[in-house]
Amino acid sequence: MPILISGSIAYDYIMDFPDSFRNHILPEQAHILSVSFVIPELKKEFGGTGGNIAYTMRLLGGDPILLGALGNDGTEYIEYFEKQGIGTRYITRSLDRITASAYITTDKEDNQISAFYVGPGHEALQLNVADVKETLELAIISANNKEVMIQHAKQCNEANIPLVFDPGQHLTAFSAQELMLLIGQSNFLIANDYEMKLITEKTGWGAEDLLQHVNVLITTHGEKGSVIRTKDELFEAKPCPPTSVEDPTGAGDAYRAGFFTAYTKGLGLQTCGQVGSVAATYAVEHYGTQNHRFTLTEFKKRYEDTYKKSITL
Repeated sequence: MPILISGSIAYDYIMDFPDSFRNHILPEQAHILSVSFVIPELKKEFGGTGGNIAYTMRLLGGDPILLGALGNDGTEYIEYFEKQGIGTRYITRSLDRITASAYITTDKEDNQISAFYVGPGHEALQLNVADVKETLELAIISANNKEVMIQHAKQCNEANIPLVFDPGQHLTAFSAQELMLLIGQSNFLIANDYEMKLITEKTGWGAEDLLQHVNVLITTHGEKGSVIRTKDELFEAKPCPPTSVEDPTGAGDAYRAGFFTAYTKGLGLQTCGQVGSVAATYAVEHYGTQNHRFTLTEFKKRYEDTYKKSITL
């Protein structure tokens, strides 16, 4: 069955800084911070959390349904989605705003500084989960306009659709009460280790407290893999070693696509985490968030070579 993805659809402007940010930022002078990084190359890519997750999910044979907004310059993105076999029937188009845009600068140590123009993201408030005709197995609420995330989570909850809360880089927009509300409506909470620390600081809830509200707690640790917790079990999903590290941008979205595609196919939580790791590695090995390619046969072989176990996807 299809998986609903409510999330941003954006153009990514990706830049690599051939040095380390820490060599140019003086912590003791942070109160008067003024820095400029000279970037030798800029690339425009298709991106946004919703778009990225849907892209890799489709590669894995999933059926993602996107709920989001594009700007008046979004025609090329619509055409691109259609070429990938990703449905565009629940994407709204703005008449007076350009598409959301992420400006991402990565240094040689894979640290990132990002700025995100939200564009017409709020116009996704016009979209209602109840209007989706397909029977949904799962819904992922990923980073987007805060009000959109809250509304779509509420609508999924009312429709008894199992919910994944994935606040990502929009985490700072939520108050403690809003985070508690969304976590309380969710079956899964997923975040990287830094974001998970922010969640615990904002809510005052540790892992055990969070697991009183969600069934599964997933913390990604980048190149170290991921940890998946339930009330009764803890799984460590080891990473899949990359052949090269070209660009870490979008690896987390690819992980989510892998994890939840595997989950809807009935695979165990540790296996889901490992599928997510393999998907993330493909993203890391390519510049941009939607430039990796693989067939299911290639993916299975890489999984089996890494984890020494067979898999059915």
